[in-house]
Amino acid sequence: MRENYRWAESLLAQGDPLGALQVLAPLLSTDATFSVRLLAARAYYHSAQLGRAETLLTELIESDPTDHYTRFLLGRTLERAGRRPESVRHFRLAAALSASPDYVEALARVC
Repeated sequence: MRENYRWAESLLAQGDPLGALQVLAPLLSTDATFSVRLLAARAYYHSAQLGRAETLLTELIESDPTDHYTRFLLGRTLERAGRRPESVRHFRLAAALSASPDYVEALARVC
């Protein structure tokens, strides 16, 4: 499991989100841990499968509403889908949960 996760992570870092999703497919059906699902959501986002990314990120937020990066990525997904007003809430929460300059910059961009 760990080996496939790292391989998928590497593929995503190399700009191959579809390859990452192929590697993650068996993990998602058998061992869908938070980190596996988050990596899949990132791959969905980077392959412009925004509906799938949104669905997975929403599920992840339900399981851990205080995860700032998940909030940020959901905000980015909504923003990219042309739903800026909906993204504001998630960027605000991400910025409140973590002092990342990326979160503050994203919030300023959509407000």
